[in-house]
Amino acid sequence: MEPIFKMDSINGGLPMEISPNNYYHIYNRSNNLEVAFKSSENYDYFLSKYCKYLGEMVDTLAYCLMPTHFHFLVFIRSEKTDNIRDAIGVMQSSYTTAINKRYDRHGSLFQLHTKAKLIERDESLFTITTYIHQNPVRAGLVKKLEDWEYSSYREYIGLKNNNVINTKILRENYSSIEEFKIISEEMLSSVQESSYEP
Repeated sequence: MEPIFKMDSINGGLPMEISPNNYYHIYNRSNNLEVAFKSSENYDYFLSKYCKYLGEMVDTLAYCLMPTHFHFLVFIRSEKTDNIRDAIGVMQSSYTTAINKRYDRHGSLFQLHTKAKLIERDESLFTITTYIHQNPVRAGLVKKLEDWEYSSYREYIGLKNNNVINTKILRENYSSIEEFKIISEEMLSSVQESSYEP
């Protein structure tokens, strides 16, 4: 799947081309692979910014915050797509400002173009959710999916509840938490990383 848009409204990128009632995989990485999240507080702060700026405009199905990048799988609820575009830019800019102040750094933290891919088929949602959750294992940061604290996987299996994600949408794909865990583990070796790699 090819990116549907590249944008960063704060830094003068191209307008975001998204439409309501569609699913998108939204992601970006830091400049020069700089560590964007240096502590648990950083991860939590970024997620709070995400909820503040985007929480009322999208349904979030999955997320994963990695040291150098982030992933969100969302359903666009709001008709005001310009506001969503602006919110993503403000979220990143606001976080960068806080990090610059905290760590005495300067300049942009994230790459100019935040990317998104349109998810055209409902049956792809579970696959992409699983891929997003697999990032920390694939990167060698943890051995088990549930060991990474900064993804929605822990919310799906009941180890965490911070009300970020809407689990109802994907519940149709599995009958129990145990089945979700089994399928996720099985897909760990079958999902082709190149298909969704940012």
